[in-house]
Amino acid sequence: MDKFRAYRIDQQDGKIVAGFCEIGLDDLSAGEVVIKVSHSTINYKDALAATGKGKILRSYPLVGGIDLSGTVVSSESDEFEAGQPVLVNGCGLSETRDGGYAEYARVPADAVVPVPAGMSALEAMQLGTAGYTAALAIHRMEQNGQLPEQGPIVVTGATGGVGSLAVDMLATRGYEVVAFTGKGSQADYLRRIGAASVLLRGEVDYGKRPMEKAQWAGAIDNLGGEALTWLTRTVGYGGNIASIGLAAGIELNTTVLPFILRAVCLLGINSVDTPRDLRLAVWQRIGGDLKPGHLDLIAGNKISFDELPQNFDAFIAGEVTGRTVVELAGG
Repeated sequence: MDKFRAYRIDQQDGKIVAGFCEIGLDDLSAGEVVIKVSHSTINYKDALAATGKGKILRSYPLVGGIDLSGTVVSSESDEFEAGQPVLVNGCGLSETRDGGYAEYARVPADAVVPVPAGMSALEAMQLGTAGYTAALAIHRMEQNGQLPEQGPIVVTGATGGVGSLAVDMLATRGYEVVAFTGKGSQADYLRRIGAASVLLRGEVDYGKRPMEKAQWAGAIDNLGGEALTWLTRTVGYGGNIASIGLAAGIELNTTVLPFILRAVCLLGINSVDTPRDLRLAVWQRIGGDLKPGHLDLIAGNKISFDELPQNFDAFIAGEVTGRTVVELAGG
């Protein structure tokens, strides 16, 4: 190939400038595997990077997009062959190396994951980083002893991509799921994807004591800040809290008492730098016992590559429910 289309993010005079351009393979970050990209996604992190509302990129310029799926064009690694369907999520995409918002990508072989059997490239990105992060959280919680029979799991930020897929995956695994949201209008959606009940943020008293009445067997938190503090006070004995996001803030004002007296475990979930063996294991579970049952409902929103720039602001404003897939090469 000669030139191909990419959505690139740069910094000029201290300001973020992003837009479409024509580049070649030699303009991309180094890597052993060249992929023809068919699908990518928009995540909150992508919107922060493209609008300059958050400092995500560590060098400039870079192609945006923290995940991608497509087919291998060429590989210097024996692990992959031309025509093989693959995906990449995290691993420095749109942070330290060029990402998925381009018709072609070049990435290190150890970042590439074979698309699980029975899963299409579209489905791989309907899941994408959000699905992988939700699955990694559940996997880590279960490694640490979490079981459905222990009681309800609360998921905060439940209408977002990670939250929605976490609700669906937990319900698929047999957990009773409580969806915590500020969007009362989405209560029916949350029940349809597996929530047993919906808890509205505006109706919750976070309390002030170091420990409040235990209400949950565990939690997946996309918010941080006051919500995460509240979870440390209200998760019961031996429960796990998977900390994923910071949409409500980076502060955590709690005490050691829940961790000592209730043996609560706070698990940090980093989906970018996961060791390869764990990454492969989690993606296999996503194709198996963690496969969501309502993927089209959660991630039915598909946009063309041309429509990409006009969709970022809605993510920053918190107006998006579920997942948005970007189609670079058809459906």
